[in-house]
Amino acid sequence: MKGRSKNRGLGGIASRRRDMVRVRAAKRRTPSSTQWLRRQLNDPYVAAAKEAGFRSRAAFKLLQLDERFGFLRPGLRAVDLGAAPGGWTQVTAQKIGAGGKLVAMDLLPMEPVAGAEILHMDFLAPEAAEKLRGALRGPADLVLSDMSPHTTGHSRTDHLRIMALAEAAAQFALEILAPGGTFVCKMFQGGADKELLDLLKKNFAKVKHAKPAASRPDSPETYIVAQGFRGKS
Repeated sequence: MKGRSKNRGLGGIASRRRDMVRVRAAKRRTPSSTQWLRRQLNDPYVAAAKEAGFRSRAAFKLLQLDERFGFLRPGLRAVDLGAAPGGWTQVTAQKIGAGGKLVAMDLLPMEPVAGAEILHMDFLAPEAAEKLRGALRGPADLVLSDMSPHTTGHSRTDHLRIMALAEAAAQFALEILAPGGTFVCKMFQGGADKELLDLLKKNFAKVKHAKPAASRPDSPETYIVAQGFRGKS
């Protein structure tokens, strides 16, 4: 990876001054596509990710979560779910170093990341959990999930879909984490998460919600960080 220290000045990225890029409407481009392009070209985290050599702006979400909660350390054994295009995988591999073990999984194709073993498959497939366990070759210290469903535009449906992914990731974390381990998962803000929160609070010493600065203000996404896994009962 190129560029300066990846976590230097994380709090100031959003306030960097840049000239506004104007995007004109085009006949072959829908209004929503024009809006997306305008947002991408003027997003300071997109520019910062490119400068730092990260594959996505999402890398800064993980860096900011780690800055607050301190769960990435050298030598950890980690699983990264919903890894493509690889921003979180890059950050995790860098943080845990050569002494750690990192297994990343996504349904979408993903270019190799130094220090990570990548499995291209659907996490919800019946054989996925066993594949992950086999690749990790032991318990995990950290399970990360940035998985997102295909959105429909219907907020209630999209919320239920991402909660289903979050619950599946949480159940996997409870099976593979070593005592003291951490689970970090993306969720959507809404009212269907009480059962998941109750499960996590029962099994972890600390459970916190967080919305990193790199998460767009108009996005319903939030993250839950569960630390201090109590171990299988």
